Amino acid sequence: MLHNLKALHGFKLAATDGDIGHIKDFYFDDYSWAVRYLVVDTGSWLTGRLVLIAPYAFGFLDLANRTLSLKLTKAQIEHAPSIDAHKPVSRQFEQDYYSYYGWPGYWSGGGLWGMGGYPVLLPAPNAFDARMDYVHREDPNLRSAATVTGYHIETPEGDAGHVTDFKVDDRSWSVRDLAVEAGHWYAGKEVLITTTKVDRISHPESKVHVSLSKEDIRHTSDHHVVLAGC
Repeated sequence: MLHNLKALHGFKLAATDGDIGHIKDFYFDDYSWAVRYLVVDTGSWLTGRLVLIAPYAFGFLDLANRTLSLKLTKAQIEHAPSIDAHKPVSRQFEQDYYSYYGWPGYWSGGGLWGMGGYPVLLPAPNAFDARMDYVHREDPNLRSAATVTGYHIETPEGDAGHVTDFKVDDRSWSVRDLAVEAGHWYAGKEVLITTTKVDRISHPESKVHVSLSKEDIRHTSDHHVVLAGC
């Protein structure tokens, strides 16, 4: 099922032995367009720490009660490797974090999640070392969804609006589309742009560069089809 990431902000996070806070943000990898972590607002429980939870730990997403269950105890989360809230996520942190939980590193293998397309744990005989070399790059290249929200869409013809949200698949936790509020050129309508058409994200410019013309975006929107690899 597809969800708007923004709609998941504020969902309670339920460890196996009690609540740990609520969802504050998501970090996604703009190379493979997968959500790699959610960011927890722990309130006064773990003040001063940036607490990240990877999709391997996600359990049932209860939309009615706005709760995401986690397959972790509070003690496991409390004693996990910590990261400074003001520093980017490094590969060294990820290696320590994944080794602590005994999970396979998503950067190992050719799939979205290492050796597979979903964040599920493989049986022991197929397990692999979280410290294997990343087949794509050493830089995690993680982006904050909250930060990228508001970035302008840059087409070869210029500005085409700004990012308002992200459409994510709750099985693979892959970002499928960017929700974009178009500019005056298209009456401010909301359109969807598939992530396969994103060339790069520029933090210095606060822009998302896409390989689509404004006419491409208008044509697809007029036919009520999500842009996809064409």
